[in-house]
Amino acid sequence: MRIIPVLDLKGGLIVRGIAGKRDLYKPIESRLCSSARPPEVAAALRNLLGPGPMYLADLDAIAGDAPALEVCGELEGLGFGLMIDAGIRSAATARRLAAELDGDLIAALETLPAPALLAELVEELGPGRLIFSLDLADGRPLAQGDDWPSGAEEIAREAVAAGVERLILLDLKAVGTGEGPAHLDRCAALKESYAGLELVTGGGVRDLDDLLALRSAGVDGVLVASALHDGRLGSEELRALLDA
Repeated sequence: MRIIPVLDLKGGLIVRGIAGKRDLYKPIESRLCSSARPPEVAAALRNLLGPGPMYLADLDAIAGDAPALEVCGELEGLGFGLMIDAGIRSAATARRLAAELDGDLIAALETLPAPALLAELVEELGPGRLIFSLDLADGRPLAQGDDWPSGAEEIAREAVAAGVERLILLDLKAVGTGEGPAHLDRCAALKESYAGLELVTGGGVRDLDDLLALRSAGVDGVLVASALHDGRLGSEELRALLDA
């Protein structure tokens, strides 16, 4: 199971996410570094976790602004591998991102207007590069438009039927709360239903016990931010995870 650090990007800086209330997000204050600039934060996370992918949420693009291609390109130029959510709403945007960046692209339920576009993106980008994010808020899907099914399980089923092989289950209301993983049972059920599905989840992770519980649920990757910056998951805990 991979620990995937989160970079929430807003106004050119890395911010601390809290329960999806993005208008209240402020530049990160971290035990790992003294800066909120993306390269410095990313370097500090790599020093702790070693090489591996980082999840970058371009919050301005998710809100409807242009993607932060310059920031993403700078990070890639420094050798950081990215999983990028830049608020994809159309195939044209996805094509531009795919052409200008090297990272994996996230098509998120929060901004995708319909399942048909998801199927189109899987076809164009391939299931290896395209990641579908099943976005929830207190367990309720953040679906755009009436074409999506109403339940999370039904949306997951439709995504897999469209060719999705990599899925993120993310509850925005749990992000940064430190209240523990919100969907352990749902993660286990998804892995049982779709044996070949790569499943990443995030939101609420507090400590080593949470990571062990998620690994027991079969999760392939965990998105983590606050617990790393606050020191609740440090080198000792990460070694213990490897040894467990």
